[in-house]
Amino acid sequence: MPVGPTTRRRQLGADLRRLRELKGLTLEEAGARVGISKATLSRYETKEGTVKWPAVDALCREYGASDEERLALVELAKGAKIQGWWRSLADPIPESMNLMLTLEDEVVREDHYACMYVPGLLQTRAYAEAVHRASEVGCPEREVQHMVDIRMKRQELLDRDEPPHIWCVVDEAAVRRIVGGREVMQEQLRHLRAMSERPHITVQVLPFARGAHAAAVGSFAILRGPKRELDVVYVDLLGGGLFMEKPKELDRYRLAFEYLSAQALDLESSAEIVDRISKEL
Repeated sequence: MPVGPTTRRRQLGADLRRLRELKGLTLEEAGARVGISKATLSRYETKEGTVKWPAVDALCREYGASDEERLALVELAKGAKIQGWWRSLADPIPESMNLMLTLEDEVVREDHYACMYVPGLLQTRAYAEAVHRASEVGCPEREVQHMVDIRMKRQELLDRDEPPHIWCVVDEAAVRRIVGGREVMQEQLRHLRAMSERPHITVQVLPFARGAHAAAVGSFAILRGPKRELDVVYVDLLGGGLFMEKPKELDRYRLAFEYLSAQALDLESSAEIVDRISKEL
């Protein structure tokens, strides 16, 4: 999988903090030794803002890192400014979507719980248009099409030579809710079934009969990076989204997804219920 700017930046911050703590230095002590402020070093470690690779090189030498590790971190610092395809879009995109695209360009796995709609990565264009028109009341058609274009572009990650694993637990409400009319919904369900046949896409349906469950509060996604500490949770909210990466938050959502996948139907039964609902339409 490619390692993009966000992953590089986050990994760099985590490694710099680990090396400093192993050396037993405070932020102020470490910064003073290489000529940068405590605030600057704190930004380096908390993955915020840009970094200067000479400072990273100096920090690694001060921390006693091996030559191999030092060179690797310097390369991370040099590559942290590389931007993704969406940066060149003529029309602006919401900040939460900007971050989602950045993270999603670098994931190795995504775990989705969808209670309202089919997950965006598995939506047809007509279904996505209907979702955006309903969600963004009064939004000009041009903006609707712009956001749908981005969603369709996002889906190209599913066709990579080494695509991330997409695991979706979809509430029965999401596959029964008629979005865009019967024909649009029937097309969407056929597409969902076809996508579920791909080896890197897992689709489970959580039926109404299961009753109360671990994520009754709403939809979320766990974006999993090359290393566990790079995982991020995205919670879908009206008008945007919330990203969380604190260990306790991540553990809570990881556990919730484990329970959801355990409560959901197996793959064969999930396929059967999607087919049955499609025939009903």
